[in-house]
Amino acid sequence: MTITDTDRILAWKAQSLLIAYPGEHLTSQWPLLRETSAALPPALGEPLQLFCDKAAHRDPLDLAADYVATFDHHKRFSPYLTYFAYGDTRKRGVALLRFKHTYRAAGMILHDDELPDHLAVVLEFAATADPAAGTRLLVEHRAGLELLRLGLHDIDSVWAHVLDSVSATLPSLGRNEHDAIAALAAQGPPEEEVGLAPFAPPEYMPHGGAR
Repeated sequence: MTITDTDRILAWKAQSLLIAYPGEHLTSQWPLLRETSAALPPALGEPLQLFCDKAAHRDPLDLAADYVATFDHHKRFSPYLTYFAYGDTRKRGVALLRFKHTYRAAGMILHDDELPDHLAVVLEFAATADPAAGTRLLVEHRAGLELLRLGLHDIDSVWAHVLDSVSATLPSLGRNEHDAIAALAAQGPPEEEVGLAPFAPPEYMPHGGAR
């Protein structure tokens, strides 16, 4: 079944909600999310339906605690895309600045407490501001996305289904992408390069953990 640009935008909107912290707002969104998932091509919609089937009946506090335990406590499952490419190095600050510039050029301004490379933010940008630029950001960080997806499957996380849907909105993986994923899995994100001056102002540098 052909996946259209409209399908991708609808999927990104749903994925953005589901990969964000599952606050109280999510409870009222389940019917709409199920309806959206059912209307999408199977490659995009079925994983989202699986997520809804598994998550919607869980206690909201338990789901939120699971989210924090998964994404906030383990760097392997960082939802911040630039972490996989740059680790906690100074170069990550430049990458974050580029994300912000891309958003600003499309008229999207983030809240002060939002890092621009969180997957939920990138998906929201792709869905609501600039699909082409959003796709470029996702593709540029495809190796990290796929490593996150595979890692979530390894622990049988319910959020692995959301990543399956995200991956299905992007072009098929080529040899170079497979090599990049294998290299990242083997080597991990880079460590700090000692002696280099920061490449970006301190306000654009990540703080703590995998952020």
